[in-house]
Formats: sequence, C-alpha cells, structure tokens
Amino acid sequence: MKVLLVGVGGVGEAMAAIAKPRAWMQKMVLADYNLARARQVSKQLGGSGRFPAEQIDASDRAAIVRLARKHDADLIMNAVDPIFNETLFDAAFEAGTLYMDMAMTLSRPHPTQPHSKTGIKLGDYQFERSGAWAKKGKLAVVGMGVEPGLSDVFARYAADHLFDEIDEIGVRDGANLVVRGYAFAPTFSIWTTIEECLNPPVIWEEGRGWYTTPPFSEPEVFDFPKGIGLVECVNVEHEEVLLAPRYLKCKRVTFKYGLGDEFISYLKMLRTLGLDNKDKIRVKGVEVAPRDVVAACLPNPATLGNQMSGKTCAGTYVTGIKDGKPRAVYLYQVADNKACMRRIGSQAVVAQTAFNPIIAMELLDAGIWQGQGVQGPEAFDAVPFMKKMRGYGFPYGIEERMPPPAL
Repeated sequence: MKVLLVGVGGVGEAMAAIAKPRAWMQKMVLADYNLARARQVSKQLGGSGRFPAEQIDASDRAAIVRLARKHDADLIMNAVDPIFNETLFDAAFEAGTLYMDMAMTLSRPHPTQPHSKTGIKLGDYQFERSGAWAKKGKLAVVGMGVEPGLSDVFARYAADHLFDEIDEIGVRDGANLVVRGYAFAPTFSIWTTIEECLNPPVIWEEGRGWYTTPPFSEPEVFDFPKGIGLVECVNVEHEEVLLAPRYLKCKRVTFKYGLGDEFISYLKMLRTLGLDNKDKIRVKGVEVAPRDVVAACLPNPATLGNQMSGKTCAGTYVTGIKDGKPRAVYLYQVADNKACMRRIGSQAVVAQTAFNPIIAMELLDAGIWQGQGVQGPEAFDAVPFMKKMRGYGFPYGIEERMPPPAL
C-alpha cells in the first residue's frame, strides 16, 4: 500500500514508526506544513526511500490531490486537526483514493437550544456524501483512531459475539498519567481537546435519537483496569455516539471521559476568557485564532513522553442480555507510557491512537476489510482487527463486570 500521510505531528510520527517494519507498507509519504519536521522524521525512519518527506498545506485541496497523484497514493491518511477534515476528505474523493481519518468532520451546536438539541453533528458532512463515494466505487473510513476507532471495533465485537440484546454502549476513557514539571499539559492536541470537551455532549437513545446535554454532565465513577482504578468520568462530545447507532442495535450510546476537576476548571476558564474560539480575531494588526494561541503556548504533547508516567485506558462498556441473563462487559486497551516510549519512542496517548489506523490499513490492503461509501469502524468485522492487536504489541482485554440493577 502507498499512503499519503498528511500531518507528521506526534500521532503521524508514531504511525510511521509502527508501519516501518510492515512489509505491506510499500510507501508512506510524510507530508506536513513544516517540511523540516517531515524530513526529520523521514531521516529517523531510514531516509526517503519508503518514507519521503513533502511540504503540504492541509487547507489546499488542489495541492493535496496533486501530491496524491505524484506518489500514486492508494490512501490519504488524515492526521491533522479536524478543522482540515472537509478539505482532505474532498481531496481524496477527487484523487480517487481511499480515505481515512481519526476524527470526523466538526459539529456546530444548535443555534438556540445547544444543550438539548443537536445542530450539525460530527460526521454529517461526510455521511451526507456517502452516496457519491459509493457511486464512485470508493471507500472512506471515518473515525479510525483509538476513540473513535478501536472503541467502535469493540462495540461491533460485543454486538456480534457477547450479547443477544444490548442496552447501552458506553465508551469510557480514563488514565492515571502524570506529566512532571507542568501545571497544565494536555497529553493530546489541545485544539481537539477543547473542541470535544466544551461542545455540548451528544447522547443517543432508542426512540429519541440524538440529543445534547450541558458539558461535563452525568458524572459517574468508573473502575479502570491494570491499576488505574476509580476515575470520575463525564459526558463529552465524541464520534462513537454518532457512529454506533448507524450500525448496531442498542438502546443507548454514550461517551464519558475521565478529565478530573482541575482539568475541567482550566477548560472552563478558557471558555470564560474566549480563548476556546477557533475563529480569527485581529490583534495589533495580526489575525489569529485564540485557540491557536493557546495551542502555541502549551507544550507539544508529542514531546512530553520523557516527563510522563502512568497508563491510559481506552475501552467500551457494554450492558445487555446474553442467554436470557443480564451481562456487563468492558473491552479495553491499556497503554503504559514507559513501554510505549521504549518500543516506538512515543508517549502513551499518541501511541495508543496511532496503531489503530495502521492495523486498519493492513486489513484494507489485504482485502479483509472492504466496502464502498463512507463507513465507520462498525461496518467491518471486528475479529480480524482484534486478532492483529497483540502482534502489534497492543493487546486488548475483556472483563466481565457486575450488571447494573434492573430499572
């Protein structure tokens, strides 16, 4: 497979490192606005033979199409902030390649009732164009990171193999990561973190459809495995809630993230000061988006590995009925920062995100995953994906939990 990787930040670099020993990866073009950065990663991976470096502006659709055709790319992999999703998605359609991203096109809150009704939902732009992709005989795989991505694979596996009826698919993410030397240092893109955490969270319920709540609503304490322990999680806007109901029969879908009171207070302060705004304002003759300023002031998450310790857990908690009895199962993947740094030189959150699209690429290259149109991870058989996880050094776990009391 020949891949045009757009974005050589922390996740992009980790993806390239994970792909390097895979014989099926014929070429991965490392394309970034910062050419020096792309060249640096290319050099680390052994040079420009399989990993050539290119300069690209992710907002320039025509340039992306030209670069894809220059390298005869089979797939355009979107590894940049989701503000560029529409451009990259449309460029792949024009170039006639496969497309993959780790976060879907952005939402816009309801103009008058943002905390009860949805406006433009995550991925609406892409799914509205699914028919055109299918008519062209092409496939776009959306939301194929860790969350969304692996969490959706787990949901599909649970539906196929662990339950006869599903009450709730609840993605639960928690960690005990510590970053030394910083009062506030997000372990993932602050741009994306602000988008997810300050937008109204989405919930799906059978008979009601998608609706929203205020940010950080419905707190619950969840017990995470491998020593992470009890973490309070709150509702956050996330793609799984928009994906799972399209494919899987269930009564409810939620996403809850273990942020912590201190982290939430920082996010609320950014909102209060208007620093979450992604629209440009004029400051002393210069136009700049406040959110971009925040991102520039904070440490790059990709560089924090040596200051980090602990583990992060991504997983899907599913409740329902099996063989006439209540059942609750947590399917999860835990990434230890020390192990990730040792194996691929990337911190845990970055590494945990990066291995999923690479596994998906291998399945697409082998023809094990096939399809047309715009599809989420639930559209594909989960078993081949999960069988490959251990071989990539990222094994999954499944825990039986105490079923919730009947209402």
